Amino acid sequence: MKNNIKPKVTLVGAGPGDADLITLKGIKALQKADIVLYDALVNKELLEYIPVDTPAIFVGKRFENHSYTQEQINQLIVDSALTYGHVVRLKGGDSFVFGRGHEEIMYARAHNIETSVIPGISSSIAVPELQQIPLTSRGISESFWVLTGTTKKGEVSADIELAAQSNATAIILMGVHQLRQICALYQKYNKGQQAVAVIQNGSLPDEKIALGTIDTIVDVALDQAVGSPAIIVIGDVVKEHPEYLLEISKQHFKDLIQNR
Repeated sequence: MKNNIKPKVTLVGAGPGDADLITLKGIKALQKADIVLYDALVNKELLEYIPVDTPAIFVGKRFENHSYTQEQINQLIVDSALTYGHVVRLKGGDSFVFGRGHEEIMYARAHNIETSVIPGISSSIAVPELQQIPLTSRGISESFWVLTGTTKKGEVSADIELAAQSNATAIILMGVHQLRQICALYQKYNKGQQAVAVIQNGSLPDEKIALGTIDTIVDVALDQAVGSPAIIVIGDVVKEHPEYLLEISKQHFKDLIQNR
């Protein structure tokens, strides 16, 4: 480390995908960075805010496709701070919502490196909102739960079964590959008619949405080719989507035709 380098790590949440949804403070951090380490879900347009001579390194992790392990990322953050100075760690959504951001900050702090956090707009809130689905609504839902669909061991989170027994809106991240198992948990508690939305690439031009019920959503998502990365919203608030009733009517009519 050179004598004039002051190691620092700033964790920046990039928002749900649309480049315009990063905070102004996040943009200012990118403009002052000495090096940027960015994730797979970060909109590449945001890299335009980085000074031309500032290196930007992709360290993204996607389903079954990791360019770096988490341990390697932690060490790279520290090494970059000691070598370059100000590291901006740019992560999709909000880095403290299933983003491993706190883990990275703690690792840097353990190496006596100054740290700061700039929150991002979490996809768990922004993506349903952009589809005009409220997470809470008077007389419909009094709370919402944000859950991971897949644990570190690759299993469905036990908290989803708890959510299935409540009246809360459930927002499930990283759960599309477990959609069938998640629906089975809700069916166990007689929630087959509960409204569901699966929203892929939320806030981006290629955003897609599947609307249905616990009993139908797996087939609807397959028919409409809605896949990962996506969030799952379960609860009566999904019925507030402007097209929900129309989509359910279409599905009901299709079932009638097939069963004739």
